[in-house]
Amino acid sequence: MNFKRISFYLSLFCFPVCFLSFINILYASYFNYFLSIETYFITLGVSLIIGLSFLFYGKKSSKIINFVEQLILIISAYILTSILISIPFYLSNYQVSFLNSMFESISGLTGTGFSIFKDIKYLDPTLILWRSSSQWLGGLFFLFFLLIVFSNKSFNFKMTNLTYSGDNNFRSENNIKDNLLRIFIIYSVLSIGILSFFSFSGIRLFNSLNLSMTLVSGGGFLPTESLNRIISTNFQKIILIFSLIVSMLNFYLVFNLWNKNTLFKEHKEDLYLLILLIGFCFLIYFNNYNGLDIIISVTSSLANSGLTLMKPDNNLSLYFLLITIIGGSLISNSSGIKLTRFYILLKMTSLEIIKLISPNSIINKTIFGSDKNISDDHVKISFLIFISFFLSLFILSSLLIVDNIGFEKSFKLSILTLTNTVNSEMFNLQNLNFVNLLTSSKISLILFMIIGKIELISIFLIFKKILFKD
Repeated sequence: MNFKRISFYLSLFCFPVCFLSFINILYASYFNYFLSIETYFITLGVSLIIGLSFLFYGKKSSKIINFVEQLILIISAYILTSILISIPFYLSNYQVSFLNSMFESISGLTGTGFSIFKDIKYLDPTLILWRSSSQWLGGLFFLFFLLIVFSNKSFNFKMTNLTYSGDNNFRSENNIKDNLLRIFIIYSVLSIGILSFFSFSGIRLFNSLNLSMTLVSGGGFLPTESLNRIISTNFQKIILIFSLIVSMLNFYLVFNLWNKNTLFKEHKEDLYLLILLIGFCFLIYFNNYNGLDIIISVTSSLANSGLTLMKPDNNLSLYFLLITIIGGSLISNSSGIKLTRFYILLKMTSLEIIKLISPNSIINKTIFGSDKNISDDHVKISFLIFISFFLSLFILSSLLIVDNIGFEKSFKLSILTLTNTVNSEMFNLQNLNFVNLLTSSKISLILFMIIGKIELISIFLIFKKILFKD
């Protein structure tokens, strides 16, 4: 294993943190928030030094890294970036321990939204902006990983080949740079678009900025204690629904809106997601809830965001948890098992039943009726992902139940952790205080927030490569 090659790419994840630190310094200077401005200078300096050191150490090495090295790079990037992002939390005036700082930063990077802060309105505005920007950065990083690393055909457990993933020919360095630039541009345009819509709807610019970074990344951090304090009118609710749908569907859908051939041929997964969204909303439409609030909650569950306007006394928490497990598109910031994997398992199960009943039947193995077929490897990987999810759920629930928070809360929290979804009123977990959890519980949540993002199967691959060298 060549650590020089890994360190070169690892250095590239430090410089965006430098940029975010610089933005916060400018923001603090412009609005006279000088109370904690030095923490961002320190973060800027530390990120720059570490980034340059890794860059100098690995710049002369080969830039081609194998699949397992790529997985190690992803985990290392999450850990290193989390440490850098945790610096302003740790050095703030709120007496946050290092473990709690790491918990907050990893929760932001993975888009989970668990927070050790209870009274958000009393936080320094620069720290609120820092929390939201950590989500935005984490969402961008994951899209890089998803389309560059997880498109590797050595072990395609993300199965991105079954849906549109842009130009997935990443053989040359120039091609990789072009795709990274395209991802950054689309991601930035979507963020600015959501920001503009919210600002136009009458929401305060600061809240619009934080909310746009949260929604585009599928995160759960808010600049206030509750979404109800920001979203009030029906027009704002419609914009919120639209923003959640954007984060739930294929990242390249916006890019192909004006290309009808590609849109109808390559984005059938998104069509099925929208149909599923309508079906889930219709199932609970006749309950005594506001129609738009129901759509927001269902869309937020499918997008693995968890934001809601519903009251905490609702009796639909289990229903929303089941939707959360399904997840969104394969090419999106949403977590969960993903709709396509459920589709593959259900379709292949039904085909096996048909074969038993009528052996001479013609078997159609297409995915969503497209020209792409379901292979045996796709079935095996889907089943393995399904098993690994519930194995992770069992392990994490067992670890959390020791913390005396009860079986129900442990089970719900485990699902939300593995799907990187915030513990909102929708799941009746809004009063959970993460600060009071045992150290073992916090460490477990930190580990499984990362596992929930990159999936347990990637950890198995790394151990297999280390233990069974070939």
